[in-house]
Amino acid sequence: MFGVNTLILAICALNVSAEDLKLWYVSVPGAAFIALLGASYIFLFKANFPDVRGGEGSLVYFGEIRKRTEVGYRDEVIACSDEKYRDDLIGQTWRNADILCAKYEGVKKAIIATTISLVPLFIFLAATATIHGRIPFFKG
Repeated sequence: MFGVNTLILAICALNVSAEDLKLWYVSVPGAAFIALLGASYIFLFKANFPDVRGGEGSLVYFGEIRKRTEVGYRDEVIACSDEKYRDDLIGQTWRNADILCAKYEGVKKAIIATTISLVPLFIFLAATATIHGRIPFFKG
């Protein structure tokens, strides 16, 4: 998705000049397109870098395991009761599901934002193509 967004942005950059942006029928769809594409980038960022805080004291959560020494972690796992370990697994399973749902939601929103951005993109490209005489029908 990041690659698609960047390609679309590059296509726009190649089809516009500074003079074109003075025209409202170029700048308005261009601004809408950039705003939607910006939202898509933000959603992609959030999907790729979710909030993984939590799991304090967990024997299952990788972030908490990393804080321990190997020997200390082994000793804590061996000393842990089955009930406490099961509760930790249940809590970590829930947290993983929460993180994963947030990631998928971010990707979904990014796809929707990029898809909606195609409408102002096509208007923008049609306007710039007309200005620069790239549409033979309008050449006169």
